[in-house]
Amino acid sequence: MSVSEQQLAIIAEQIGREPKGLVGVTVATATGVPLVLQMRSLVDNVPFPTLYWLSSKELCKAIGRIEGKGWVKEIESRLQEDAELKDAFLQNQKAYVARRWELMLPQDKQRIEELGFTQMFERYGIGGISQWDKVRCLHMQYAHHLADGNVIGALMDQEFALNERDYSL
Repeated sequence: MSVSEQQLAIIAEQIGREPKGLVGVTVATATGVPLVLQMRSLVDNVPFPTLYWLSSKELCKAIGRIEGKGWVKEIESRLQEDAELKDAFLQNQKAYVARRWELMLPQDKQRIEELGFTQMFERYGIGGISQWDKVRCLHMQYAHHLADGNVIGALMDQEFALNERDYSL
């Protein structure tokens, strides 16, 4: 998973600094603009809270507006009321944890074990949350959705048409 010099420059513009712990660009537009970055699980011996990081400024702003409308509480309420949705979300959490271990660099796995973080990496799901029936951050949910598929992200596409927009930054 390579990152071009042009993509590195775009990422620095998107997030306002050089990325720390970047593994690669997981999802990009057809023109190569990064949307989702894969991050290392351990950066400077500190756990990084997410495997997938949403880097697109425009997408982050759109999701921020959705969060501002109280959609996190609404979707958490739906998770409590809809057993099928809750089960699908639980499966997303489990798949995320497994995928993070699968993609983790061997030296990071070893260091995580040495630092005593193994149980934490098994317990914390999307966005670093331990309560798997809660939604910590829609940005991280959507990044996971774009990278690997996620029911919360799919609902965001259905309800807010995020997948139908053109993202230049």
